[in-house]
Amino acid sequence: MTGTETDSGVDWTQCELIECVPGKESGRPVVRGTRLMPDAIVGGYDLGETSEELCDGFLSLSLEQMKRLIEFANSQREPQYL
Repeated sequence: MTGTETDSGVDWTQCELIECVPGKESGRPVVRGTRLMPDAIVGGYDLGETSEELCDGFLSLSLEQMKRLIEFANSQREPQYL
């Protein structure tokens, strides 16, 4: 795994809401201006939490930011076939 690829396999470097800062969470992708890792947010969504419920748990993010992170992650994932 590279420094910009995360547990979800999403390369967050192309998302405008994400930054990688050396010394901040070991340089891993975080939501700009926070220490929140986008995989934690998207992982909660994947486990069934709604965007609104996630906003209750991540108070520093707006609903629009939450939806954008989820939308970006979904656009980066490879389609899974049954």
